[in-house]
Amino acid sequence: MATVLPCYSVLDLADEKGMLCTRLLADMGAEVIRVEKPDTHSDERTADFCYLNAGKRSISLDLEKEEGRKLFKRLAAGADIVVETMPPGYLASLHLGYPDLSKENPGLVMASITDFGQSGPYRDYKSCDLVAGALGGWLSVCGEPEAPLNPYGHQAYYAASLFAANGILLALLGRHDTGRGQYLDISVMECVAATLDHVMVRYFYEGAVSKRQGSLYGNRAFRILPCRDGYILLSLFQQWETLVEWLDSEGMAGDLTDVKWRDREKRLKNLDRIIAVLGKWTMSHNVAELVEKGQLMRFPWAEVASIASLERNPQLAERNYFVEVESGGGKYKVPGIPCKLSRSPWRAGGRAPDKGDDNTAIYCHELGISEAEIDALAKDGVI
Repeated sequence: MATVLPCYSVLDLADEKGMLCTRLLADMGAEVIRVEKPDTHSDERTADFCYLNAGKRSISLDLEKEEGRKLFKRLAAGADIVVETMPPGYLASLHLGYPDLSKENPGLVMASITDFGQSGPYRDYKSCDLVAGALGGWLSVCGEPEAPLNPYGHQAYYAASLFAANGILLALLGRHDTGRGQYLDISVMECVAATLDHVMVRYFYEGAVSKRQGSLYGNRAFRILPCRDGYILLSLFQQWETLVEWLDSEGMAGDLTDVKWRDREKRLKNLDRIIAVLGKWTMSHNVAELVEKGQLMRFPWAEVASIASLERNPQLAERNYFVEVESGGGKYKVPGIPCKLSRSPWRAGGRAPDKGDDNTAIYCHELGISEAEIDALAKDGVI
């Protein structure tokens, strides 16, 4: 079966801000060539690096050297996509910006993923994933009331990569009609703000300012509560009378059997009391027994899964979710693809390349450079 992006080629100049974007393109079937600066030491290929670069090829190339820029332009002339995460203006200063590259390749699609975009007063600010989460609004609504908390991992960068991949696919679709590519300016901060769910919508339409509520969901419909052996995500108001009857059958409903609690507004105004009663009840049970019985009664409850339990999860196992990637250090199990296409499947996993693995194949066989020239370029530090 054909993949989503057969016969498309990608030049990957991305760091952590965009590595997931290019890995997704590789999973879709594109040939992704990772372009890395040559140096005298061997970079450590971590598990994260292997996950984000599986299925790609790799060449070494110094864009700050004139011969390196010439080689990159030759590569870009035959490419479909360039993804880069350099500071705004850096590639343009090397005459490798989109106007320069698209002169030779009008169909080129180029995506620049930067912290704040190519314009604006923050354009040249120093940043990182945590800064993007703070300035994009996540920290104002995540964490305990007295302690902001950034989502775990590089979620800001991953959000930017997902938006970038979508934008690239749309640009390729547009190219089918016009024959011309286009430039994508992607701001990590804007991508964070775009994922704020109801927060900005409610602010604009209702003037409501969402606040940090710890493990209480934004609309106060769900709460994480402790059990004997872990934590459970519990709906607080759904099928209220059934829930109270369940607690009452175990002698743990307290005053929640009073008819006054059937008023939703009353429950919202006295949420601390509801949570206190439910928390005492959940602490008398194991997570699994509550989830199993709750699901049978059509409550949308779930275990707060541990990392170890995810690997053993029967749902993920049945769907062959986890895959392996390979690098010089061995094989690693990594998350797979959550989107299953029936006719053009993604090809998750594969091998993460070492730096310069494909120098000979790409420079000699595809650009026609002789081995003697390759040796000279390597000696000069160009590749």
